[in-house]
Amino acid sequence: MDVLARMTAAIEAVETVSPAGRVADIGGATIGVAGLSGRAVLGDRAEVMGRAGGILAEVVALGGDLIRLLPERLPEGLALGDLVLLRPAPVFAPHDGWIGRVIDPDGCPLDGRPLLPGIEPRSVRAPPPAPQDRRSLGARLETGLAVFNTLLPLVRGQRIGLFAGSGIGKSTLLADLARGVDADVIVIGLVGERGRELRHFVDEVLGPDGMARSVIVTATSDRAPQQRRRCAWSATAVAEHFRDQGRQVLLLIDSVTRFAEAHRELAVAAGEGSALRGFPPSTAPAIAALCERAGPGAGTAGDITAVYSVLVAGSDMDEPVADMLRGVLDGHVVLDRTIAERGRFPAVDLLRSVSRALPDAASAPENAMIAEARRHLGVYDRAALMVRAGLYQPGSDAAIDAAIACEPALDRFLARKEHNGIAASFAALRQALRPDGATGAQGAGGA
Repeated sequence: MDVLARMTAAIEAVETVSPAGRVADIGGATIGVAGLSGRAVLGDRAEVMGRAGGILAEVVALGGDLIRLLPERLPEGLALGDLVLLRPAPVFAPHDGWIGRVIDPDGCPLDGRPLLPGIEPRSVRAPPPAPQDRRSLGARLETGLAVFNTLLPLVRGQRIGLFAGSGIGKSTLLADLARGVDADVIVIGLVGERGRELRHFVDEVLGPDGMARSVIVTATSDRAPQQRRRCAWSATAVAEHFRDQGRQVLLLIDSVTRFAEAHRELAVAAGEGSALRGFPPSTAPAIAALCERAGPGAGTAGDITAVYSVLVAGSDMDEPVADMLRGVLDGHVVLDRTIAERGRFPAVDLLRSVSRALPDAASAPENAMIAEARRHLGVYDRAALMVRAGLYQPGSDAAIDAAIACEPALDRFLARKEHNGIAASFAALRQALRPDGATGAQGAGGA
C-alpha cells in the first residue's frame, strides 16, 4: 500500500506543460534566455534543447528581458534561437526505503536499483528550527573510538568540524564514526569525491554493517557545481526528514570545502566578485545556513549530530573556509600529517582540537582526568625536541618527568578503538595516566 501511494504521488507530480523561451546569447559560462523573465526565479531548472540533445541548466541571474542559465555541462552544440523549457525541480521526498541506498542530490538512485520518492516532498533548502524552540545539547554519545568517548566527547545535537589535509585518514575516521556512533540513522553527504572512491567507500570503508543504517547522497567531482552544492543541501534535508520522525541522526558531510568551492563557481557565474582569498562574500552565509540546519531538534523531533570535514592545505587552520566553519560549530578536531606519518590513527592532534561540549558532558572526576591528560600531552609537546635530542636530564623537572612516563600509553590510548562503552574508555584513560607503570598503561592502551 505504501508503494502504491508513492507511485501515485510520483505520477501526480509529473508536469505536462512547460513554459518556453529561446537562447538569446551564449557568453562565458552562462546562457542568456529570452521569453522566461516573467516566469523564472533564481534556482529554477531549465532544459536547453540543443542539436546534440537536451542540456540541463540552473537559473543563476535575472535582469531585464533575459535570464541567465548555468548549464550542467559544456554548452557545445547550442545555437541562438534554440528552445529552452523551464522544468520543475525533481520531487525530493525521503522515506525509510532510502536507508541502505546511494542517491544523487535529486533523490535518484545511483546503485542500479529503482527507488521511488516518498509521499511528502521536502525542500532541500529548508530553514533551521526556530532558535527559541530548540533543545540544549543532549547526552554524550558512544562513538566506538576512545578519544571521542573521553577527551573530545560528542553529544547529541553537537556539530563539529574535522579539519584535515588529503591522505591523513579523514575518510576512514568518518567511516569509523558512521559504524560506531550511537544513532538511529546515518546520513553521509559526499560532495565532490572522486568517482572511484565512492564504490571503495561503500564496499570497503563503510562496509555492509555501516550501510545497513546509512543513506549516502553524492555528487562526484565531475558533476556540475550546482549539483555538488546541492549535494550538501540534499543530505541535510534527508537528515531533517528522519529527525522530524523523532529519530537520532548522525550527519556526515565530506567536505564543506568542496561545497564552498561549488558555491564560488555559481556565485562568480552570477556576477558576484571575489573577496576572501578568492571566495565571494556570500560564502560565509551559505556555510552558516548549511550548518545551522543541524543540531538539536524542537518539540518531539530528534536531533541531528553533525560532523563536517574541511580540507586544509598545509594544516592552515586560518584559510577562509576553515575560519568560517570554525566560528559556527560546537568544536573542531584537527588531524595532523606528522602523527599520521608515524602510524597513529586516527591522527588527532588533541592539543589543537576542542569539544565545546566540555565540561558539561563529563563528570567532575572525568573532567579531572581529561585536564590531566591534556596537561601531560602539552608538557611533552613543549619538551619533545629537547627529549629527543638527548638534552633533557631526568629529574630536572617533575612535570616533564611525569609527561615522559605517560606519553607512550597516552599515544596508544588515542588510537584505541573502544567496543565496551564510555566507562571502559575512561578506565583505559585512567590506566594510561598512571605515572608509575608502563605495563598497566600498555594493556589499557592497546586496540
